[in-house]
Amino acid sequence: MRVIGHLPLRALLVLTALLLPLGLTLTPPFAPRAAAAPDAAPVRIMPLGDSITGSPGCWRALLWNRLLDAGHTDIDFVGTLPGQGCGMAYDGDNEGHGGELVTNLADQNLLPGRLAATRPDIVVMHFGTNDVWSGISPDRILAAYTELVTQMRAANPDTRLLVAQIIPMNPAGCTGCAQRVADLNARIPGWAAETSTARSPVAVVDQWTGFDTAADTYDGVHPGDAGNEKIAARWYPALAAALDQGGPGDPGDPGDPGGPGDDATCTASFRAGSAWQGGYQAEVTVQNTSAVALTGWTVTVAPADGARLTQVWGGTLGTVDDGTATVTDAGWNGALAPGASTSFGFIASTPATSGAPAATVDCTATAPF
Repeated sequence: MRVIGHLPLRALLVLTALLLPLGLTLTPPFAPRAAAAPDAAPVRIMPLGDSITGSPGCWRALLWNRLLDAGHTDIDFVGTLPGQGCGMAYDGDNEGHGGELVTNLADQNLLPGRLAATRPDIVVMHFGTNDVWSGISPDRILAAYTELVTQMRAANPDTRLLVAQIIPMNPAGCTGCAQRVADLNARIPGWAAETSTARSPVAVVDQWTGFDTAADTYDGVHPGDAGNEKIAARWYPALAAALDQGGPGDPGDPGDPGGPGDDATCTASFRAGSAWQGGYQAEVTVQNTSAVALTGWTVTVAPADGARLTQVWGGTLGTVDDGTATVTDAGWNGALAPGASTSFGFIASTPATSGAPAATVDCTATAPF
């Protein structure tokens, strides 16, 4: 929500009538001025989801302020629902409807009206928790995602979507929820790759890996303070990259420092997630450390103690030689603005004698030349 103050015309006329007998005239800033060229419209960002997004969804407040601190000031969070506090100033507008199922939103055709009222450029979506709790299959949930994307593109063909692999869930009343979340999340990267287009990209943000329902939620479902910090930290690089793409003066424009011809570099960092007998899950974060925008990246992963990668999401698993694997970007997450980052997750199998999960990772990048 952006508020602009102005002096009403009636007040200007009254003020002029009072000043003219005194031989005075209006001078700036009170005098009417010729119309100036309008400023560029702010980028409109819709947080979309259920109570994890909206009730009160304080990760939105943390994300908003982190974006502003990084210089992304021309933004506008939009939604038909207002903020609910959080103890800090922020733009609280959102579409986080408590208890809502993404399948109901699609089946009941509720999103087009919300889109018409808010006109988002970017949608940040964490959706499906209530569907998982209700035992709805990943097929139906992903079909609902597809319907929502179709409606977004009908409202704005250039819509950009950031979709979450949703946070874990382990409430006392749903013993199967934890596995059902994992099953849905495993399908989301493939769905995104099939749905993404050059004009309307779909990027996946892994909110699941490393999120602990015991430490990061207050009820096994909804994030507490630590969880909100983690969610905001995961959204930030993907959203910052989306804001950086396509604007005037982006690195890579002809004549800019950091244009074609500069070196493209990236770094990779490993973080272990959950582990079990015979395997573990981990995440690798890729960051663009150069002054140019990357068009792709490749990471080599050398797991310790004889472990081998068996599944990858958010990337494409290539050759595996003596346990060392190559992972390339998934297409939708290959383009990274300077300083931006993305991540991919993997599952590795391990021998019975292996120690704690560990791996050496290295990154190489490509850029337009």
